[in-house]
Amino acid sequence: MTASASVVKTATELGQQFIAEMKTVGSIGKMVPIDYVPTWAERTWFSFFEGRNEAITFGIIAFVVHQSFYYGRYLPYYICDFIPSMAKYKLQPDKHVSNEQWWKCFKSLLASQIFVQLPMMMFFLPAARMVGFDCAAPFPAWPRVVFQVCIFFVFEDFYHYWAHRLFHWGIFYKRIHKVHHEHTAPFGIVAEYAHPIETAVLGQGTIAGPLLFNFFIEQVHITTMLIWIAARLWQTVEAHCGYDFPWSMSHWLPFWAGASHHDYHHMAFVDNFASTFRWWDSIFGTDRRYQIYEARRTGKEKAD
Repeated sequence: MTASASVVKTATELGQQFIAEMKTVGSIGKMVPIDYVPTWAERTWFSFFEGRNEAITFGIIAFVVHQSFYYGRYLPYYICDFIPSMAKYKLQPDKHVSNEQWWKCFKSLLASQIFVQLPMMMFFLPAARMVGFDCAAPFPAWPRVVFQVCIFFVFEDFYHYWAHRLFHWGIFYKRIHKVHHEHTAPFGIVAEYAHPIETAVLGQGTIAGPLLFNFFIEQVHITTMLIWIAARLWQTVEAHCGYDFPWSMSHWLPFWAGASHHDYHHMAFVDNFASTFRWWDSIFGTDRRYQIYEARRTGKEKAD
């Protein structure tokens, strides 16, 4: 058998396996060991899948989790926009979002989340099963979940740094990434306001981390993926919130990027390419101008 024929055969077999996984119908008997007594949370979780298409069911659950955490995380910042005393914490207080800009962003987001992200979520479970994700009882212990989510953050941040730098190059910026930079003073939900290609490409940092970790290092439970999605959304909405509060994580966790770090990127269109942590920008020197700007900004605030 030639190399090309072998590749075609492997691709065909993987495609057939993926299609078979897409058709799988849930059964509690397959997900709960015979001698194991599931907890209330586990019984409830598996009841969602009983007799239903697992891929579609998981996609819907993941979508509900996504929407709840994305807009729920944004809500406090949205409320702050209407509280005058909160204006002093704005990173760019001289810039305001018009109703037209807000609604354009919101309508574009809904279209992207329904027609781009939802299908990706529905395709995730079959792919996860193919690399060996754990979808059965019992649920993983919390220390294991926290450890894995931290690893996923590190992987996504590294991937995002380089993919983001690529999107600032030539035609990639002009044709794709420029959409995200329409807002020079970001507000929470701008986090996912982007060209569909950018949404799909940068989204691989969130998806690929758990899949690769499971395949090469240790097994990941499917519920851990939902916790990871929620944590990632919590982080990215904060990074785009436009506020620098005294209690923000970046003030007590020095390597956390936070809003001030990413807000500069939107304002200046350069540097600060990482999503979550500061170390890649520091190592590769893509935060030097930000450091000068931030020293001036914080120095002025203290003087005022």
